[in-house]
Amino acid sequence: MLIVFAAQCLGAGGAVIISSIKPHGDEKTVYLTLDACGGPKGSNLDMEIVNFLADNKIEATFFISGKWMNKNTGNFLLLAGNPLFKIENHGLNHKPASVTGMTVYGIKGTSSKQELLDEILINEFKIMALTGKRPLWYRSGTARYDEGALKIIESDLKLKIAGFAIAADEGATLPPDRVYENIMKAYPGCIILAHVNHPESGTAKGLKRAVTDLIKEGYVFRKLPDKI
Repeated sequence: MLIVFAAQCLGAGGAVIISSIKPHGDEKTVYLTLDACGGPKGSNLDMEIVNFLADNKIEATFFISGKWMNKNTGNFLLLAGNPLFKIENHGLNHKPASVTGMTVYGIKGTSSKQELLDEILINEFKIMALTGKRPLWYRSGTARYDEGALKIIESDLKLKIAGFAIAADEGATLPPDRVYENIMKAYPGCIILAHVNHPESGTAKGLKRAVTDLIKEGYVFRKLPDKI
């Protein structure tokens, strides 16, 4: 059994954005999560990251958007078919989770409960159709939520909301050294966020070096658990 700790609590209903998970025992567990966001400039797959993880038998969780999946059916099946990897929901159109239409980083969020449900559930059905498994975690586009959306996601849909303790690459905009420095701030139980849809970025080189060094320090990389 796992216990949530150091999580950010938001919303009138007490919805929890989970940024860290404390395992029982002494294992220095960390959770690498990789977003595949999609869009005109973000619908590729960084095979340098994927091959590194597969070759070294390192577990990771991939948050997949419908935008990315529409252009990457083969790559999606490649990820979903690897038992090291876990597929979770990043929204149909990579929108901030909102019932008011809030805008984050210039991206307009969902503007009603129904639009939010469509953003989550249509992508959930797309993932289920290809994997046979229902995603149990949700991370919205931009990883931002308003209070109404949080309540719907957690209370109505019974999904776990994936936050992060470490933003490794700040939307795949950082050079390798900065990515490395950020990931090396990891601590047992933390969730790390990086991006896997920008092979032209510095993410892969910084991530590979940091993950290798953390493993040398005794850290173990796990997929996000189904139950906490």
